[in-house]
Amino acid sequence: MGELRGFKKYKREDEANIAVKKRINNYKEFTISLQNEDLEKQGARCMDCGVPFCHSGCPLGNLIPDFNDMIYKGEWKKALHILHSTNNFPEFTGRLCPAPCEKACVLGLIENPVSIENIEKNIVERGFQEGWIVAEPPKTRTDKKVAIVGSGPAGLAAAQQLNRAGHTVTVFERDDAIGGLLRYGIPNFKLEKEIIDRRVDILKAEGILFETNVNVGVNYDIKNLDNFDAVVLCGGATLRRSIPVKGIDSKGVEQAMDFLTQQTKTLFGSKFEKEAISATGKDVIVIGGGDTGSDCVGTSNRQGAKSVTNFEIMPKPPVGRSEKTPWPFWPLQLKTSSSHEEGCERNWLINTKEFVTNAKGELTALKTVEVEWKIKPGQRPELIEKPNTEKTWDCDLVLLALGFTGPEKTLSEQIGLDLDARSNYKARNYQTNVSKVFTAGDMHRGQSLIVWAISEGREAAREVDFFLMGQTNLPTKGTGDLLGV
Repeated sequence: MGELRGFKKYKREDEANIAVKKRINNYKEFTISLQNEDLEKQGARCMDCGVPFCHSGCPLGNLIPDFNDMIYKGEWKKALHILHSTNNFPEFTGRLCPAPCEKACVLGLIENPVSIENIEKNIVERGFQEGWIVAEPPKTRTDKKVAIVGSGPAGLAAAQQLNRAGHTVTVFERDDAIGGLLRYGIPNFKLEKEIIDRRVDILKAEGILFETNVNVGVNYDIKNLDNFDAVVLCGGATLRRSIPVKGIDSKGVEQAMDFLTQQTKTLFGSKFEKEAISATGKDVIVIGGGDTGSDCVGTSNRQGAKSVTNFEIMPKPPVGRSEKTPWPFWPLQLKTSSSHEEGCERNWLINTKEFVTNAKGELTALKTVEVEWKIKPGQRPELIEKPNTEKTWDCDLVLLALGFTGPEKTLSEQIGLDLDARSNYKARNYQTNVSKVFTAGDMHRGQSLIVWAISEGREAAREVDFFLMGQTNLPTKGTGDLLGV
């Protein structure tokens, strides 16, 4: 695949970013794309490695060497055809996926891996620019109706696959616009919402029905689901984790997702009854070192925060790959995001003990202690506080980016669904204990990656189609789609 010994001839090139001082003045995407000829050289770096471990790294089973080879040869339309055969929405994964495929790339053993994610993003963007991506409604329709609850990546993937099988699909979204976490949970500077809208327009043209402001089980009677032949629950893991310390209910202690959602909605003219959560002119502390915490850092800097500090209770990861996570496994190593580069003091092995407030109940500071993890073979790691390491930090706003504990229980309780040990919706082959009800994405597997959400949506759609028809032509992971691949 690619140019013979191209991996020795060409070095990895990544997209450049607009300068920090310029990009933090707005909420636009800030990457600067490579020229097509430079991208073709990046495709040339893909090795004829015999066993392409990138496949094992990709939850979708993307045919990575195949589309890299097409890019090297300048066959962009064929590359798009191959990419779309396994991935419904490469414009999302090409921006938001952490690229486990690259961590499993064979070239990564000796060199920087092939820039798979950037190639993927540019293939689909070229497709939109050239008008190659158009609606493809099914040629025939069945008499089956399917309800999809949730319009995030899992729900949209399941909807498109089931629509391709000819079923009439209705997607219910409780918010005012389609996209789920993509819409309001991901900052605009990482994913401009026009990217979602253009894809949703195609899905609508293919015949998928969308209903917004519909919260199934709340303002939409659960009994209405009886009108459908199958239901797929893709509402995500939205129960947010908190910390049980004094002052947690203080004014100025906010959930990260509330902060991010409000900012994105504000960009599009939404008004709020409650006072806006603002970082402007404030000392901000973000608790949680994952992607959501990073998004809070970038958003706070764009709002004009006085300072931004990030706390993480885990140890600082190594810069390089650890012996504990050898190739081709996903490595636990330090990740410095573009938001971190925009301005942030990062702290590891630190635990919050108390939120300090004034007489009005307003946050003025927080108290912390340094910690360490005691590891004993066969036992869960134990968190130990270091003596005499208490510290007080001045702050006006704390954002809790601590992850999610699972899906909300409204649907499971009303439908009568079993839960697994982690409080996710229990399913076997995506089918719950209620025969016509299926589940996919974070509701099924817990908080995870966008690429897993799309994969689960596709796999669940296959199971639903089989349930409805007794057979299915929908593809399994990594085997190509109904596009003729």
